[in-house]
Amino acid sequence: MTLTPPTDPSDEGGDVPEYEEVRVPVLVVGAGAAGARTAIELAERGVESLVIGKRSHGDAHTTWAAGGINAALGSLDPEDDWRIHAADTYDEGHFVNDPDAVELTTKHMPDRIRELAEWGMPFDRAEDGEIDQRYFGAQSFRRTCFVGDRTGEAMLETLVSRARELEIPYRENVMVTRLLSDGARVHGAVAYDMDDGHFVLFEANHVVLAAGGYSSLYDRHSSRDEENNGDGQALAYEAGADLLDLEFVQFHPTGMVQDPGWEEEWSGRLVTEAVRGEGGRLFNVEDGRFMEDYSPNQMELDARDVVARAIAQEVREGRGTENGGVYLDISHHDREFIERRLPKMYERFQSLGIDLAEEAVEVAPTAHYSMGGVDIDFRTGETRIERLYAVGETVAGVHGANRLGGNSLAETVAIGKLVGEHVADVVDESTDGEPSLPAGMRTLAEREFRALAELAESDGDTTPAELLAELRGVMEDDAGILRDEESLEEGLEKLAALREKTTDLRLDGDRTSRAFEDAVDLSFMLVVADGVLQSAKRRTESRGAHYRTDYPEKRDEWRKNVLARRGDTGIALWDRAAGLPSEEVQEAIDEGHELEYHHLE
Repeated sequence: MTLTPPTDPSDEGGDVPEYEEVRVPVLVVGAGAAGARTAIELAERGVESLVIGKRSHGDAHTTWAAGGINAALGSLDPEDDWRIHAADTYDEGHFVNDPDAVELTTKHMPDRIRELAEWGMPFDRAEDGEIDQRYFGAQSFRRTCFVGDRTGEAMLETLVSRARELEIPYRENVMVTRLLSDGARVHGAVAYDMDDGHFVLFEANHVVLAAGGYSSLYDRHSSRDEENNGDGQALAYEAGADLLDLEFVQFHPTGMVQDPGWEEEWSGRLVTEAVRGEGGRLFNVEDGRFMEDYSPNQMELDARDVVARAIAQEVREGRGTENGGVYLDISHHDREFIERRLPKMYERFQSLGIDLAEEAVEVAPTAHYSMGGVDIDFRTGETRIERLYAVGETVAGVHGANRLGGNSLAETVAIGKLVGEHVADVVDESTDGEPSLPAGMRTLAEREFRALAELAESDGDTTPAELLAELRGVMEDDAGILRDEESLEEGLEKLAALREKTTDLRLDGDRTSRAFEDAVDLSFMLVVADGVLQSAKRRTESRGAHYRTDYPEKRDEWRKNVLARRGDTGIALWDRAAGLPSEEVQEAIDEGHELEYHHLE
């Protein structure tokens, strides 16, 4: 490690702490599937990159995507094709999706699945040896490829193994706190090493953000608390990039409801959609299979927003459990079927004293995925900031107002490869030379190091954990499944008051502590929470995952996207008309394909 010694005190006061300097042509921030697939493409094209992640190698939120990954292979339903996959994606996204994003993802996914299989991903196979496919919510055909119910875990293992074969450099336990941007171009990033607390200055000619989403803004969420905190969106916003559709946050219908007797915290953890894809049924406390009333044709496999709101309605009308949930039951299948098709869920609940083959589990909606994110050109991954790219859940566009189950993993590898291709082409054509920082960027980096050092020594009365809990409560109460003008206004007022409290933080001086990480996360989350609340207030309709009780209908004039950019006095918002599907995809939409749930009965 080479450390740059402290500089002379600046006119801002105080010495600059020592920091490590790292120079790399391409810096990939985020080590889940999207970052890994981008880096693999760069390596295969002979371009050097460095991947950095907040956790150990192979430990990313990708592993929590259990149920499957979509591709129109036609293994079981040969009439399926990429056009119908695109049509289902548009329909689920309520037609505010980015056309390039949808078509590039759905066209390329069959090849990406075959590629993953070639790299060793152990997909479940049908009797004829073809990759097996299962039903997932709101899909017209069996399109979801899977590895039992641990698909994301198996996929990331495969990508990490491929990355290691290619000897792609990786640094774990490194957290980026700021991108070095002059508002026109990015030059690198500022970070700290979470193991020993030292600061790191990354000088890079190109930066790819693949840092996940922001579902952890909410009290009940399917992530671990320390991930999906809006890092990528906030970093891009502060660098000058545009954000898109922040109001669209998906609440998965089936998150776990915490039992007081469980030693570990399980509240909100996902019960994979694969349980319903394999025939799981939802019941209220009156033993009523209530989806018959809300969606008699698609039942439990209707769109996630529909099922989540149905559960919320059952609870609101007094037919939910004491804990605010309903019951999910797959015990009509025999034990061997459940163990084979849903091994991870079976084992999890067995460890908690629940036998899926004998009894139902209690579930309730949980914040699961953020459709909003950075606005990019999906053909290249480019943001409006030169040499800054984004990919994966960090971006918006593929999913529109609500994500089709199984499309999150699909987006990571389909678009990740394309972004890698483009960056490799740009690097090949450029005469960048060794990365170096303009003087102003080094000043910006050293100012950030000084601020981080001061943050660690804060001696106020409020812990970051207390403010994170308060923020999540605000978002759950005021910008959750159901919203209105009053709740959103109230949320913004609470957010302003919460910002004031950040001036009174108490940390312990240890930059390796969870408290310091929480404080950095809090800074990201406040930015994105403000964007969610303001964007939700601006969209005066209900569409997909965004449901306004004061504007309960979808409105044609709102078939557009809400964008956000950092302004002189805060977030500046404006609208942009959503693009139109291509003629061939529109033709598939007009054909009216739809899941017939009762195939599962």
